[in-house]
Order: sequence, then structure tokens, then C-alpha cells
Amino acid sequence: NFMSSEKNRLQNSLTVSNIQLGNIVSDTFGKSSMNIIETLLNNPLDTSFDLEPLVHGSMKQKLPELELAIDGYITPEQAEKLKGIKQHYEDLGSRKADLEKIILSLAESYTEEINLILTVPSFKNIFSAIAVVSEIGVNMDVFPTAKHLCSWAGLTPTNNESAGKKKSVRISRAGCYIKPLLVQCATSVVKSEKHPEIRNRY
Repeated sequence: NFMSSEKNRLQNSLTVSNIQLGNIVSDTFGKSSMNIIETLLNNPLDTSFDLEPLVHGSMKQKLPELELAIDGYITPEQAEKLKGIKQHYEDLGSRKADLEKIILSLAESYTEEINLILTVPSFKNIFSAIAVVSEIGVNMDVFPTAKHLCSWAGLTPTNNESAGKKKSVRISRAGCYIKPLLVQCATSVVKSEKHPEIRNRY
């Protein structure tokens, strides 16, 4: 979330300076784009530098568009702000990597269970599997049935029926960490062509 926030701040600062890289590149934080931004920040008053050595692959076909996209004006103050945002973004990436190392070391004793979860459609990221284990554990004896587990995770609607009339209900507020993860995985797999049986049922 912090990294996304910094991305948005950098993009907004570029827009204020009329640097429209976001309209040309798919990822403003891609390698080619960051090379251009770095060059701009080193000398914000000069936008006439040669772009070709800075871009890679298919980006070389967009050189005319890129030249127009950087035809803006970055004030020295705005350049300092952009440098701070960029540095903070990079620092957050380093801290994220440090935390991921700790998480992976803690998960080593659950390798078998994690690998089993990774066989479930849409579970491709090991951290998603680790999140499931960290939320529900590996001892399923605490849940008499699968329905109990679903209820505990907040994925079942409450029963709101009176005098034979069923009223509109929502799923509970339980499972504030595991529920969004499972919903995200489900949303991904129902769109996948690799699993038509799930997509068709959805």
C-alpha cells in the first residue's frame, strides 16, 4: 500500500510538471521509464538529451512519442521532491524484501502444507499460500466441517429469516485478512481459460 501511494505521488508530480510518460509507457516504474526520470532529475532544466541509450526493447519504437512526453518543465524544487519520493519508494522495496525473507524463514516448517495449497487453482504466489496457513493453521481438527471453516473465515451469509420471510443478508465481517485474499484468488480463477469448469460454474 505504501509503495502504491508513492507511485501515485510520483506520477502526480510528473503530471504537474507536464511530463506525460504515463501516457506512453505501461509502467512508469519500468526500467526504461526510470532511466528517463533519473536523467531528468539529474538536470531538470534540460529535456533535449538523447533518449535512445536509455530505453530498451520495444520502447525504442516509441522514441518520437517519448520526446513529446518529456517536453515539460521540472522546477528544481519539484525535482527535489521527486528525488525524495523515488528514494522512499526504493527504500520501501528494500524493507519489503527484508520482511519477505523473515516470512519465508518462518514458513519453512510448513513446506508440505504450503505446496499442497499451491496446487489449488489461482494460488500461484507462495505468500498467498503462507497467508492461508498463517490464518487457519494446519490442524483442521478445530473445524468440525468445511462449513465451519467457511463461517469462521467470514465467507458465509448470516441467517436472517423471520416468519418465513428471508431478508437480504451480507457475509460477516470475520476473516479480515483471509477473506479478501480468497475473494481475490476466486476472482482471478473464474476469469481463467485454464479452468473452464470453474469459470462455467461461476
